[in-house]
Amino acid sequence: MSPSTPHRRFAAAILGTAAMFAACTEAEPLGVEGRELSTDAVIATSVVPDLGQCSNLQAPAGTRLVSQTYARGVQIYRWDGAAWVFVAPSARLSADAQGKSKVGAHYAGPTWESNSGSKVVAAVIDRCTPDAGAIPWLSLGAVSSQGPGIFHRVTFIQRLNTTGGNAPSAPGSFVGQMTEVPYTAEYYFYRN
Repeated sequence: MSPSTPHRRFAAAILGTAAMFAACTEAEPLGVEGRELSTDAVIATSVVPDLGQCSNLQAPAGTRLVSQTYARGVQIYRWDGAAWVFVAPSARLSADAQGKSKVGAHYAGPTWESNSGSKVVAAVIDRCTPDAGAIPWLSLGAVSSQGPGIFHRVTFIQRLNTTGGNAPSAPGSFVGQMTEVPYTAEYYFYRN
């Protein structure tokens, strides 16, 4: 065996992986890191969210992870005269943590909508607050899901690894005042 053989095998493995991703077209749904994953691919990539002390947010038995997105945006609040009341999120969804590859948007509902038009609306099932300085982590159950695309047939969502987004601690200046608080999060989407 020549010294360069292991390097050739490594290069062949890299090229094979690149070819696999290149074979995916824009018409295909996007998922983890921008690509939809089969069950085998999820296992192979070891994408399992670390729930830490929030085991109550575990995905239901029988579901499989099909997509992960990163959100960067704001949590919108309105002053009601006594407290800041949550209104809605407004965030850009990306396939990468740096936010360079937009795959959709997150807005009131709560709703997640992909660039391809697939959409899922969900309701909170449970929450956990591992960091008091950030909005809670959530588990959400889908209320409706439309396709085709990454959110088609999604049944369960986790909001994890949040930063920021808490309501202001200072009171508002007038009733009806709106404020936007920056936040980031990771969303994990599952199907049965």
